[in-house]
Amino acid sequence: MTKRGRIILFLSALIILTAAVLFFYRGRIFKKFYSPTETQLPFGVENAPKPDVEIIAENLQIPWEIAFLPEGDLLATERPGTLKRIGKEGRVYNIEGVEHIGEGGLLGMALHPQFAENRWIYLYLTTKTGDELKNRVERYYFQNNRLSDKKIIIDGIPGAAYHDGGRIAFGPDGNLYITTGDAGNSQLAQDVNSFAGKILHLKDDGSVPSDNPFGNAVWSYGHRNPQGLAWDDQGRLWATEHGRSGVLSGFDEFNLIEKGKNYGWPVIQGPETKTGMVSPVAQSGADETWAPAGAVFWNGSIFFTGLRGESIYEAKIADNGKITALVSHFRGAFGRLRAIQIGPDGFMYVSTSNTDGRGEVRGNDDKIIKINPKIFKEN
Repeated sequence: MTKRGRIILFLSALIILTAAVLFFYRGRIFKKFYSPTETQLPFGVENAPKPDVEIIAENLQIPWEIAFLPEGDLLATERPGTLKRIGKEGRVYNIEGVEHIGEGGLLGMALHPQFAENRWIYLYLTTKTGDELKNRVERYYFQNNRLSDKKIIIDGIPGAAYHDGGRIAFGPDGNLYITTGDAGNSQLAQDVNSFAGKILHLKDDGSVPSDNPFGNAVWSYGHRNPQGLAWDDQGRLWATEHGRSGVLSGFDEFNLIEKGKNYGWPVIQGPETKTGMVSPVAQSGADETWAPAGAVFWNGSIFFTGLRGESIYEAKIADNGKITALVSHFRGAFGRLRAIQIGPDGFMYVSTSNTDGRGEVRGNDDKIIKINPKIFKEN
């Protein structure tokens, strides 16, 4: 072979090798402005100091939400239909009427802002009547380790094996906010008379506040499958939302929620815009999937969990409501992550969701992990 031929052969091999490397790492190259950068914590999870990262509960069955009792114990909902009390007093409560199918089951939970006085706990669950799936929110009186006085706060929320929403939380106004999915019928998200694909807003007894924009429970619409709610220190509401799925994954969203606004699904998604519709403040792009779930505000950032993304994402928020950075923490360390809350001790509590049929089950899954948030501040 001539010298020129050897050079051509070498360059061809180099081009093929470079193309192969780029193809392999294509999912790790973040081309979008809002795609997350990764930060490495100063130690591996297995070597983390015990006060900073600690597993506090194990062998749970698809935990979905966590909350804290004034007495210090932790409550966790499990999708098959059980509510667990974890701490000094261990208890398991079977919630009647739960239909665990696909993404449906016992999902969100919220304690009333005056729980210490009224002992009201709210649960979001999937039910089945005949062949029809519906979601609803129930309120219970929780005292002396007993659930009693069940009251239906809202029912008739369209349900399905997929896209059930399910997050519930009390806002600064003292009212209850509820995320619902489109239940597999995307057109319902644009119908303000349907409870599917919405964020709902109700008083604590289920009545409709006088300032709701459409005269019913609907607060915002055009959502696909929102699963996280958090308010920042200016009282602004932020929501995480699952984008398209299947072969065409990606375009997960992080939205700033305002009363009466249309968030576009299924008309627009990702970076697309349309008059009268709100585009996300941040989105994952077509090549990255977060599958975002729970959200919480801490130290100027909204932290939200990722199921498929297997990360804790941190969206750093400016005073003007813009995102200055989006960072992923603990990527792949614990697997799929669902709930996230700040406990009364100031620590962050996160649940895994590896036993839901979509994750890689690890030893003693599923778990609740306690994390000192100073780790994020230092990095």
